[in-house]
Amino acid sequence: MQLVLFCGIQATGKSTFYMQRFFHSHVRISLDLLRTRNRERRLLQLCLETQMRCVIDNTNPTRAERATYIEPARAAGFEIVGYFFHSVAAEAVVRNQQRPPERQVPERGIRGTRNRFERPSRAEGFDQLYFVRALGNQEFQINDWQDEVQ
Repeated sequence: MQLVLFCGIQATGKSTFYMQRFFHSHVRISLDLLRTRNRERRLLQLCLETQMRCVIDNTNPTRAERATYIEPARAAGFEIVGYFFHSVAAEAVVRNQQRPPERQVPERGIRGTRNRFERPSRAEGFDQLYFVRALGNQEFQINDWQDEVQ
């Protein structure tokens, strides 16, 4: 039983990373897909009740927002794995402009998320935490958290 939690501003490669690494093994819980917090909560609860591995594919910029997933998953006995997608807002804006128009996020949304962002920490309840950088061409560099936190 595993809950994977993505953290990062928009257009940092989170959904691409999901497709590459978790598509065949974990249910994707994404507000972009589900459209309402009620649907999101219900799907999360179903995954927890049925002990289904899942990925929270949202920006999750604050400790409080991450806690809404970590706390119930921990109570259900899940392992909690976090992936922090590092990006500079200007780079995310460029990547966002390369998306199809229907998937683009307003620039003010990217910058607003960046302004609210709190770096995750193991103290939040993560069993494992990783630092991810998009390298281009849908490739990623992944490092253990302790390698990046200095």
